[in-house]
Amino acid sequence: MEAFNFTHSDASPFILTGIPGLEAAHVWISIPFSMFYIIGLLGNFMILFTVGREQTLQKPMYLLLCMLALTDIATPTFVVPKALCIFWFSLKDITMSGCLTQMFFLHAVSLMHSAVLVTMAFDRYVAVCEPLRYSTIVTNVRIAKIVLVGLIRAVLFILPLPLLLSRQPFCSNRFIPHMHCEHTAVVKMSCGDISANRTYGLVLFVIVNGVDLTLIALSYGHIIRAVLRISSKAAHQKTLNTCTAHVCVMLMYYTPSLFSYRTQGFGQDITPQVHIILADLYLLVPPMLNPIIYGVKTKELRDKMGKYTCKS
Repeated sequence: MEAFNFTHSDASPFILTGIPGLEAAHVWISIPFSMFYIIGLLGNFMILFTVGREQTLQKPMYLLLCMLALTDIATPTFVVPKALCIFWFSLKDITMSGCLTQMFFLHAVSLMHSAVLVTMAFDRYVAVCEPLRYSTIVTNVRIAKIVLVGLIRAVLFILPLPLLLSRQPFCSNRFIPHMHCEHTAVVKMSCGDISANRTYGLVLFVIVNGVDLTLIALSYGHIIRAVLRISSKAAHQKTLNTCTAHVCVMLMYYTPSLFSYRTQGFGQDITPQVHIILADLYLLVPPMLNPIIYGVKTKELRDKMGKYTCKS
């Protein structure tokens, strides 16, 4: 993870403390963390395996689901192994270049995850509002192009975060009260002027979440309006069922994200332990639950996954 090179700032490592005040319970805390991680990996790899094996599932909706699964595999993988090293072996050191590289990939994957959710909302909008044109509008090639744009956006938007931090002088106190190199926590370690870092982080959060949530809201606004025009209750219910899983996944992603950011910036009354646990559960719980939600709500995927999981 030595992707970023530095001069004087890289002389001594940062120390990730884990959860301050709960050091005695680190081993016990590691049990649910590792279980969530393993369950999430199994579920998401099962989705990738099933879609890869079944030709009938290799269409835009399920390819987007595979992209979501990839981000759900990557997100906790950038956090959990290091967290378990802290919990089990007290291996808390991390070089500055390693820290900023972890930060870059973690935040870039988060932006990629958001881009995939926006694309899924667009997919559902076309499926409900333009069903006769769906096969011509939403193609595998077009989805691949949209996802590529989302990837480029994530890299270009997140790259300034570690680059700005790499120019900062850091204090002798290099203890980061966290389990991973979260941007806000690392910025607080600097002894220099961090106004540019804070401003860029805030603008990035507001713009990305504002644009993505607006596009999703517009898509579902049109979907709801189209659903209300349907007179048949059976068709009405079927249309809503196609969107339920996506709505659940969006709520699980954006609600904790917004809450976590708000508590970091304005939740002075919330203890650091709660901040850290909420931030890490936000990285672990959605990747674990997303495959379950889609497995339950999407009949075609559920049937195909059942074919493999029930094999003796």
